[in-house]
Amino acid sequence: MADHAPAVRRRPPLRRGLSRQALVLVLLIAIAFGTAIYMGVRHPYQTPTASEPVEPLRMTVIPLAPEGKVPGTADPAYLYEHSPAAQFKTGAEGVPLPASRRTAHFSDSQVVSALTTAKDYIVRSALDPEVLTGGEVRAVRVLLDPDQLDQFDQSFSRPTADGRHAPTGWLVRFDPSRAELADRRVRVQGTLQAAEADSSTLEVTADHTFVYALRPAGAGDEAEVSLFTVRRELHFRFDRDDLRLHQAQLVVSYVQAGPLSCAEDSTNHLRPLLAGQTAKEGGPAGTDPYATGSATALCGSLATSAQPKV
Repeated sequence: MADHAPAVRRRPPLRRGLSRQALVLVLLIAIAFGTAIYMGVRHPYQTPTASEPVEPLRMTVIPLAPEGKVPGTADPAYLYEHSPAAQFKTGAEGVPLPASRRTAHFSDSQVVSALTTAKDYIVRSALDPEVLTGGEVRAVRVLLDPDQLDQFDQSFSRPTADGRHAPTGWLVRFDPSRAELADRRVRVQGTLQAAEADSSTLEVTADHTFVYALRPAGAGDEAEVSLFTVRRELHFRFDRDDLRLHQAQLVVSYVQAGPLSCAEDSTNHLRPLLAGQTAKEGGPAGTDPYATGSATALCGSLATSAQPKV
């Protein structure tokens, strides 16, 4: 037996520690993990830990009274062609999105989302025939930040001329007992602009002029048609939740509309003066300087140059 090799081979000694490949893999994982943590701290689009409270909408609605009789004719197209709105586009085409670019803290897609939501609000609140005739409001409501819904609902359940709760500050709507649309193709012209307010807020400013062809309610197609003009300046605000959910905070609404009579209330509905009518005597409702929480009653004069030439 001494002439034969041992029955059991000797095993090579075990290497202590990890192999070179394992060490490289561990090092790569550590680098990737550290990079992820760093980008989470430094990422410019990081969601803030706390959002600012939503401001209530501040609104101003100014009736514009005509200097004489409201001009009119049976043909809406003729009125448009002989008015300052002759070159205005029709419907949503008159609310184009501007060229946009990223800001310091918001991406291209976030800026586009803010502009698109603002446009949707404008179209629904000033161009939708169901809204204009005083019926539909939900299509506008669903685009608002949830923190503004109580103010919106109160405006329609208890309209008040206090600069906070006028339905005509949220949307355009006519008194259905007085006027109806003679042409559903509303003429529009205006601008949209987006800018970064701070690292967590985008702001969009909208300034548009809308021109509506109206006739007396229930008068039929043969009745004379007149034009009604609304100038709206709206200021929207968006945090990152608003951008993600396609909703907006409407913080300022400044409206000039005519021809209207200063003596009539334009809080709940706009009550247009139609073809051949003149403004009633008297100014706007009196303002009590001792009453708290009330808004100053305002009224302006509609320039003759703003009316169609017939």
